[in-house]
Amino acid sequence: MITPRWRALSSSESTPAATQRWRLDIAYDGQGLNGFAYQPEVTTVVGLLRATLASTLRLEEEPTIVGAGRTDAGVHAFAQVIHVDLPRDFFASRGGPDAQRLMRALNRQLRGKIRVLKAYVVDEGFHARFSAQWREYRYLVLEAAPPALALHDTFAWSVQGPLDLAAMNRASENLVGTHDFRAFCRRPEGSDPGSPLRRRVISAAWERLEDGWQMSPELAPALRFTIRAQSFCHNMVRSLTATLVAVGQGRIPESTIPERLESHEREHLPSLAPAAGLSLVGVGYSAFAGGPSGFVR
Repeated sequence: MITPRWRALSSSESTPAATQRWRLDIAYDGQGLNGFAYQPEVTTVVGLLRATLASTLRLEEEPTIVGAGRTDAGVHAFAQVIHVDLPRDFFASRGGPDAQRLMRALNRQLRGKIRVLKAYVVDEGFHARFSAQWREYRYLVLEAAPPALALHDTFAWSVQGPLDLAAMNRASENLVGTHDFRAFCRRPEGSDPGSPLRRRVISAAWERLEDGWQMSPELAPALRFTIRAQSFCHNMVRSLTATLVAVGQGRIPESTIPERLESHEREHLPSLAPAAGLSLVGVGYSAFAGGPSGFVR
């Protein structure tokens, strides 16, 4: 990965900007958080970050934070990306930007609720949301119902198996490309019910995992759904996961996916898969913007 250099102030700039833009790559456990977006009355990812940054940098007002995408309450992230504009004065008085010092200070106060993985100054044109080229989510499913251990419910969805992996992958192939996902998304409030919700899916596939840590006394088989798209609409991954699991259980035919992409009808589709099984694992950026977050490429 090519990491952007510190953005130096040129001698020709007589009135430098009061702030410089930082990119932070972060991880968080969605359990106990009311989602990503700021809500003044509840604990959210942005709310915690805003308060912690203001405290660390002694700001009079909490800074504005922009994320690569919003995650729902209970959804995890291993590679979320945000940008935030921070005052130059604070760093200038301490010899310039010091990413490691900033990360240590933030992580000490956040106490594991959120973890700052990387921090660096980027060009002012960088935008965590609009500069992103793709997002990648993974959903973990266990073929065990009820779950062998309660902790499974924190990061996975336990379902009645066995699941037909081949059928789930054949159905998933229909997702790749640009489609209208109205049948699998919650429409934004106030939007026209008849307007399309087009999204471009780059890849979507299931794989069976080994229980390498032997976390399940019954050694419950685990399946992982990985989907990468330019962007997602609300509840899209959880809705698709529930539908594909129903295909794997033989409760609905493989043709359900292409039929609903064509008809746009949601009626009689399975309820959403639980939030806890879903994790944001990567966001794609160009090398100029620091490259992708996480370990995916």
